[in-house]
Amino acid sequence: MRPFTYTRAKDVAAAVTDIRANSEARFIAGGTNLLDLMKIDVMKPRHLVDITRLALDTIEETDEGGLRLGALVTNADTAYHEQVEKRYPLLSHAILAGATAQLRNKATDAGNLLQRTRCYYFYDTDTACNKREPGTGCSAISGYNRNHAILGHSEHCIATHPSDMAVGLAALDARILVTGPQGERMLPISDLHRLPGNTPEKDTNLGENEIITAIELPPQGFAQHFTYLKNRDRASYAFALVSVAAGLEIEGGVIREARIALGGVAHKPWRRPEAEAMLRGKKASRENFQPVADAYVQGAKGFEHNTFKIELARRSIVRALMTAAKIEE
Repeated sequence: MRPFTYTRAKDVAAAVTDIRANSEARFIAGGTNLLDLMKIDVMKPRHLVDITRLALDTIEETDEGGLRLGALVTNADTAYHEQVEKRYPLLSHAILAGATAQLRNKATDAGNLLQRTRCYYFYDTDTACNKREPGTGCSAISGYNRNHAILGHSEHCIATHPSDMAVGLAALDARILVTGPQGERMLPISDLHRLPGNTPEKDTNLGENEIITAIELPPQGFAQHFTYLKNRDRASYAFALVSVAAGLEIEGGVIREARIALGGVAHKPWRRPEAEAMLRGKKASRENFQPVADAYVQGAKGFEHNTFKIELARRSIVRALMTAAKIEE
């Protein structure tokens, strides 16, 4: 680990000012990802701004009838919060599918969204990685790529985003509240993360020196018809090969609203609103779920070791929708 300077921010304005004034600075809260990357010399901040004392650790009702999750609320406190479990069980299940109890007790909600990829080559400083060192190449394309992307990738990067929580939030159409030098702004969760394109080193669309202050959940939580399905190599502390967050609003056996987000398949949680729209007004049935699954993986491209994920994603979508609709196999 390289030497760095450290300050502790007293409020959001001070945090933004501090990080703006220091070259190559990073915010630190739970540190469950950042500290690991610093220890192996993947991330090399010269200055850390400690934000753990900021008043961003509460869960509150919004005027619109949803919930506002403070950026510093821990994953565990969010997953087990009475209102989250009751109104947004999809999010609770997604969080509990990730990491371990110890990590969930420490990791923050905003930090979860901003964690870096778990690509082997990103972590290995002896290999080429455009995300770690732009312009060096992507070792995963011709290397061992079993856990890598099948959708939205580019010739520069085929890494996937590791967060389960982000997938649940994507299905809920959450919004992210951000503060920076230019003030506050709100962006949809779908706009937070980026596809790699020609700049895989940029994980998000956050502006320079911006900080996430809250996550807002809409009133609709799909509490009656939902599921979070995670396919992985072992039952715990493993990242998704393919995960599916599904929420349905069903009246009289007819689907009024549908949300589907995939994890483990792309550089960001994967949504296809046009495919979701195929379900509106349709009966909840396997016959109607299959075309949606086909549409979701349209254009998918695998590599030497991960082509199985295309069919796995297709089948997982159908299974997740069957479970959300409470239809027995």
